[in-house]
Amino acid sequence: MALGVKTEKKESRKRGQLKTYAFIDSQNLNLGTSKDIFHGRKLIYKGWKLDFKKFRRYLLDKFRVNKAILFIGYIKKNEGLYWHLKSFGYEIVFKPTVYDNKGNPKGNVDAELVLHSAAIEYKHYNKAVIVSGDGDFQCLHDFLSKNNKLLSIIIPNEKTESSLLKPFQKYKTFIIFERKKLEYRQ
Repeated sequence: MALGVKTEKKESRKRGQLKTYAFIDSQNLNLGTSKDIFHGRKLIYKGWKLDFKKFRRYLLDKFRVNKAILFIGYIKKNEGLYWHLKSFGYEIVFKPTVYDNKGNPKGNVDAELVLHSAAIEYKHYNKAVIVSGDGDFQCLHDFLSKNNKLLSIIIPNEKTESSLLKPFQKYKTFIIFERKKLEYRQ
């Protein structure tokens, strides 16, 4: 299998078609940028609103992302949002949602993101950008790194990144440093 991967890479490079895909945990990205974080009563991180259109452009400009796949829990009343996200150039993979006892929607997308990046889309890209600071993806980062397919891990918030990501320092990018470029402004 490793030989097949090398052959596919060589052929793709010969044709000049290095393909980079981004796999985006939308909940981690959204909450990681927008949520205020306190240590006791002290505010240690002030949330901000990410402009998803600018973020798609950032993925293209900085990482040459050909395909950006956004994993998100489906809520019918958000169909207008989904339309906008598609118009910005995202492909969307929906996860059915359930509601907790407080009426809050839950749509954990981790399994879908791993399935798509490690199996469904795996043969179609040369490099992957994973957008999440969640330690649940540690095994995915390890797998992609060992197969020379991990380009970057974009972490929405350095204050909430998982300690399980420590071994992947060379892959990390923190989007807080791009806030001025990526913040939504009316």
